[in-house]
Amino acid sequence: MTHLHGERLPAWIAAAEQAALPGISRFAAGLNADLAAVTAGLNLPFSSGPVEGNVNRIKMTERQMYGRPGFDLLRKRILLS
Repeated sequence: MTHLHGERLPAWIAAAEQAALPGISRFAAGLNADLAAVTAGLNLPFSSGPVEGNVNRIKMTERQMYGRPGFDLLRKRILLS
């Protein structure tokens, strides 16, 4: 995955389906359902890592506040950090 070889995906899916392992076979079938999107995700250099990191930070701040304060206090805390 780190070398962006999405063209190898159909061969991997075929091998996974032939392995006859229930979890892997279902996962491979799910990949086949939207093969174009999965291949594009493996080929393109874009990453959602920074966005996921910010979402994780905001959720952690919200958990630290035990969900009691409202949106206004959460917003102030996020903007001031």
